Amino acid sequence: MLLRGKTVVVSGVGAGLGHQVAAAVVRDGGNAVLGARTAANLAKTAAEIDPDGTHTAHLPTDITDERQCEALAALAAGRFGGIDAVVHVAAWDSYFGGLEDADFGTWQQILDVNLLGTLRMTRACLPALKAAGGGSVVLIGTQSAVAAPNEVRQAAYAASKGALTSAMYSLARELGPHRIRVNTVLPGWMWGPPVQAFVTFTAHTENVPEAEVLARLTDRMALPALATDGDVADAAAFLASDRARAITGQSLLVNAGELMR
Repeated sequence: MLLRGKTVVVSGVGAGLGHQVAAAVVRDGGNAVLGARTAANLAKTAAEIDPDGTHTAHLPTDITDERQCEALAALAAGRFGGIDAVVHVAAWDSYFGGLEDADFGTWQQILDVNLLGTLRMTRACLPALKAAGGGSVVLIGTQSAVAAPNEVRQAAYAASKGALTSAMYSLARELGPHRIRVNTVLPGWMWGPPVQAFVTFTAHTENVPEAEVLARLTDRMALPALATDGDVADAAAFLASDRARAITGQSLLVNAGELMR
């Protein structure tokens, strides 16, 4: 029960990692306050992880809108009395390409979501985190920010998440005196809806079994399987908890040992 009695704001709650983070919060004894743009996704997750509604609250939230970020933070403080942690899952990760085919207008929008949106949501939660005497901010980054994969090209996504990880160091220094910790989880290939879709699409395109496509990924891991979105959620829950009270300004790879450093 790492998060017993803690209130955790979770942005970007959909069918994958956001759902798993919210589920981990409730499983570990906490209250999960869920934000995402789609109300139906929020209601579905809340009903599945907390059927009686005792430990969840949710509000449609677009993190590019500062007032909506403030409204989600206010919901957490009003419903559960404060905020102890924020886990930032919300991101734009569906734009593919590199430099030569880049639409820089789209790059700017991705930066507005992945970098500035995360900072907006963090700033909205700061008064409650300070009032609680400290807490935790957990950023979800990506391994592709430090080691680009061969299979897909997501330069804009990687750059935005790399900028967010760089911002983490400054945030950890700035917020440390208030006992607010700031850390990043860096997932690699993570078995969940997006990677499942990639494996299925690639197998269909190449007319090969899905197991063959999956093996191309797992063969380079130190462990004989991909990490799952549940594994990444567990890492985020740990960093949100008091068990990580002396950890700040750190990046944790959760990747089954594909990249070690």
